[in-house]
Amino acid sequence: MDFSISEDQQMVVDAVRAFVERELVPHEDEVERTGQVRPELVEEIRGRAVDAGLYAANMPVELGGGGLDDVTLAMAERAFGYTAYGLHYIVARPSNILRACTGDQVEEYLLPTVRGERVECLAMSEPDAGSDLRGMTCRAERHGDHYVVNGTKHFISHADLADYVILFAATGTDTTDRGPRKLISSLLVDFETPGVERVPGYNCVSNRGYHNFILNFDNARVPASKLLGDEHRGFDVANEWLGSTRLQVAAVCLGRADRALSVALDWAATREQFGQRIGRFQGVSFKLADMRIRLLQAELMTYRAAWLSAQGEMTDADAAMAKLSATEMLQFVSDEAIQILGGMGLMDELPLERIWRDARVDRIWDGTSEIQRHIVSRDMLRPLGC
Repeated sequence: MDFSISEDQQMVVDAVRAFVERELVPHEDEVERTGQVRPELVEEIRGRAVDAGLYAANMPVELGGGGLDDVTLAMAERAFGYTAYGLHYIVARPSNILRACTGDQVEEYLLPTVRGERVECLAMSEPDAGSDLRGMTCRAERHGDHYVVNGTKHFISHADLADYVILFAATGTDTTDRGPRKLISSLLVDFETPGVERVPGYNCVSNRGYHNFILNFDNARVPASKLLGDEHRGFDVANEWLGSTRLQVAAVCLGRADRALSVALDWAATREQFGQRIGRFQGVSFKLADMRIRLLQAELMTYRAAWLSAQGEMTDADAAMAKLSATEMLQFVSDEAIQILGGMGLMDELPLERIWRDARVDRIWDGTSEIQRHIVSRDMLRPLGC
């Protein structure tokens, strides 16, 4: 494997870093203090990202996107990870699920979203169906040329700024050797649809300014033309998203760890105690060494998965290993960084306490660490008939 960075890749990374420093970092304190990203600031950042050619970098050039390969995209996401997610997500890539759009869906949803004119969110989790997606109770029943949707979704990220939701709902039941199994479909649902309600969700300690919502569906009529992909094959559509999203989470964690390690390293090199800089104490220097080693391990795992994805060879286990290693690495690095700084590490004058708080959700969303371990172990055991 070639570990070198091309000139083009370095240019992309440099452009993202400059954008982050210029357009995002100056607003970190405001977002942390208020827990909000002002609507006018959202529009300003999104517009400047579009102008800079950084928006929808994951989408093909022929669709109006940046056309970045998976490795370069991971490097760009790492650079975005330097700042708070409440700001970073505004420049986030549209969901790859939208590439399943066909017919009128392309002009109505896909292309406007790539251009930054519309924003999507995704609804999978439910109060009684988190990791067990087959347990979802939200139903979309077919009646002629439309579906009638009933049920509740929660933990729906940035639904407050979205124009429509990519909804996953049960559309039927299949009989298997293990009993009945729900069949899942995906629908594009506009928020102005009668019977669709957005309710503010829960207060989360992670990612201030990035809100979650509860979505209630009460006999909401959705045209059958809004079906994304084939009926009952919603998981096929979802799998196109989950792998790339898990890579995105892993790459962002690398960027957060870069910043945490940088703060800890600067502190260790300048802070003096007992007549010498604390970086000379083995208790501190060994922490720095372990932090760097864990970061490099996660980097290699993430870029390996991205490289495989670019070749069309990435498996669910590859993406799971990348997310697992990077999210748990960030937990370790952010905690050790705070330990090196002591009390100052928990003060909001520095970014460590935010990185530490924000890191907690990464081991839960887009598949918990336990789910990632299940995916990896299943990949190992299935060939053995287990």
